Amino acid sequence: MSHENLESYCEYVSNLEKNNIHRIYHDNQYGFPIKDDNALFGRLILEINQAGLSWTTILKKQINFKNAYSEFSIEKIAKYDERHIKKLLNDSGIIRNRLKINSVIYNAQKILIIQKEFGSFNRWLNYHRTKKLEDWVVLFRQVFKFTGMEITKEFLLSSGIIEGAHKIDCPIYHKINR
Repeated sequence: MSHENLESYCEYVSNLEKNNIHRIYHDNQYGFPIKDDNALFGRLILEINQAGLSWTTILKKQINFKNAYSEFSIEKIAKYDERHIKKLLNDSGIIRNRLKINSVIYNAQKILIIQKEFGSFNRWLNYHRTKKLEDWVVLFRQVFKFTGMEITKEFLLSSGIIEGAHKIDCPIYHKINR
């Protein structure tokens, strides 16, 4: 998985214990289609916050992020003001980076616009489903903040928008495709 700069996340977790945080994520979340807009946005928040850090750090803080960011409610986050930003900057349970926090708020505001036009963030993603990765990256850079190549790619892979999260010989690949 590129979060860890490895050839394949499937290979990385293959020898890990079932209760390992990476194995749990791989077996139950990574590459599984997400339909709910807030859950999709939650995944984007995690990917944005991973930039420059290990994925292990983010996985350990998943619940903290969800709690700190209003259960990933796009509507609530879009209304965050300086008071909310200060609270997030003081929350040791998450990544306290003003640039990342500001981009999450900005991105929530952009998703509200997308929802008005397309009915949902999920529909917008599906509308663009046939794009090549390079085109996705261009689109995300035009619409959102803090979404470079790696963040965009991992968001799309991890939320099941594009294929490639799992190798064909991975049992989870077959579980997802059932």
